[in-house]
Amino acid sequence: MTRQSSTAIAAWLAALALAFATIPSQARPAPAQQQSSAGSDQARPDQTKSNQAKPDQAKPSQTGPGSASGDGAAKSGQPAEEPDTLILSDTLNYDDIKKESVFTGNVVMTRGLMTLRSDTLIMREDAEGFQYGTATVGPGKLVYIRQENPEKFEVIEAQGLRGEYDGKKEELEMIGQAVVTRYVCGKPFDNVKGERVIYKQKTDTYEAYGGPNSAASGGRVRSLAQPRAKADAAAAECRKKSARP
Repeated sequence: MTRQSSTAIAAWLAALALAFATIPSQARPAPAQQQSSAGSDQARPDQTKSNQAKPDQAKPSQTGPGSASGDGAAKSGQPAEEPDTLILSDTLNYDDIKKESVFTGNVVMTRGLMTLRSDTLIMREDAEGFQYGTATVGPGKLVYIRQENPEKFEVIEAQGLRGEYDGKKEELEMIGQAVVTRYVCGKPFDNVKGERVIYKQKTDTYEAYGGPNSAASGGRVRSLAQPRAKADAAAAECRKKSARP
């Protein structure tokens, strides 16, 4: 097992966990329609308003890579505005008794500058109001997650056979052939591979475990972190190029 404290990757995982925490699990269709097809769209205010996290309930790390306006809000003393969450899928089934929404078929979830792609996304809420999410794919595919941070010329990508979020434990986990990579100015820098990569919001740490289904050779955990000076130099070069007329 590899355990790391807060890093750029941990900050991104925090942003992703926040995205899962604020996805509306009760995105119910009209009473006469319990299933929608041909690209369900869950970003409508009348469907998501009751399930969006209120400002005083927002999870930590809103000013991390997952929030496009976080830095400006922090400087001005204003709370960061929650970005919209949009989910597209071929079908949506909502169970009011279970408080569960099941999105299936070419699922694409976007929230701010974060994008998640999977075959199936299941969101549910327990009696205490805690949210849980599971993203899965079919054979030969991987759950894909991409987070952009234009201010730092940074992109972080994650892949795995399965992605799970536990709102009660405040944990996000990529399971099976898990890979998390940070790119700066299009070049890969930090990279973590394992069978499982878990981010724990309460302690702001992440853990990686090896196993027979690890993305690293020999079932091990493989962690690569380049010196910060190299990443800063790459970002400075991109900033210099972008400033040219």
